[in-house]
Amino acid sequence: MKALVFHGPGKRSWEDKPQPAIEKPTDAVVRITHTTICGTDLHILKGDVPAVTVGRILGHEGLGVVEEIGSGVSNIKVGDEVLISAVTSCGRCDYCKRGIYAHCRDGGWILGHLIDGTQADYVRIPHADNSLHMLPKGMDPAAALMLSDILPTGHEIGALNGEVKLGDTVAIVGAGPIGLAALMTSRFYSPARIIMIDPDENRLAMAKMLGATDTIAKNPVEAIKELTNGEGVDVAMEAVGYPETFDICQDIIRPGGFIANIGVHGKSVEFKLQDLWIKNITVRTGLVSTNTIPVLMKFVESGGVTPADLVTHRFKLNEIEKAYDIFSNAAKEQAIKMLLTAE
Repeated sequence: MKALVFHGPGKRSWEDKPQPAIEKPTDAVVRITHTTICGTDLHILKGDVPAVTVGRILGHEGLGVVEEIGSGVSNIKVGDEVLISAVTSCGRCDYCKRGIYAHCRDGGWILGHLIDGTQADYVRIPHADNSLHMLPKGMDPAAALMLSDILPTGHEIGALNGEVKLGDTVAIVGAGPIGLAALMTSRFYSPARIIMIDPDENRLAMAKMLGATDTIAKNPVEAIKELTNGEGVDVAMEAVGYPETFDICQDIIRPGGFIANIGVHGKSVEFKLQDLWIKNITVRTGLVSTNTIPVLMKFVESGGVTPADLVTHRFKLNEIEKAYDIFSNAAKEQAIKMLLTAE
């Protein structure tokens, strides 16, 4: 089969690899029909994730058809069309029983990280009963694919961790795929205002289309003060992963507010505890568990949210290297999410 393989920082190739096989009774082998590229894949290619070793097939999002199942798999059968969760869960360990699949003792984020991933013709999925979701008939693949990772991430680590409520003023720093997913899912809870902050006017235009009430391209702290009569926001979400963007969240939050950190940080930030404690601020971080995929799938199926709007570029799967080049220059190419479709 063909797969996108990591060969060290800055090195990747679309090459032949052995087709995966069942290794444990709880495994399934899925033929990939659609996949995409995540910002985390770019971090891996930069060498920011040392646990990813040379020869690893990248990717942790995908849709496909079940080709083979182990003897211990009971929820799915060969021929089923499935959504692949970015997070693998055994469903039995103490963390899984608490719904924290991100820290499954025999899973978590392992696809395209610790085991071969989804940017390939075929992928082996451990704990298939809990890590695959049946796709509703007729669901748009572009919409369904967003349920693998970014929609649950925006929902769980953004809207839920930020405790977005009816009438809140929410600010999201970063209008990339995750920030836009946080915007879409925050709307479930009927905040009064959602303010999107990003220097890229094209991404802010997308945010407006998806329901942002206000957008800010520069001087965000001053602009927020002006928009809120000096009060600040009830919820501030960090969706970039830079110290500067986390600083913005700390500077714009009002007393009693919530800071939800979604971005992946590669270095330490300044934590302004001297300012936050007296304002009764709650700060939450997290790695997505994807435990809200079933409810989000219902929202997508009913038309309550349209995540296909996030797809800006479409390619054949064998054009994945071209897709990586464009996604690596997202601002210039006006790229949000890629849809890669197998022939």
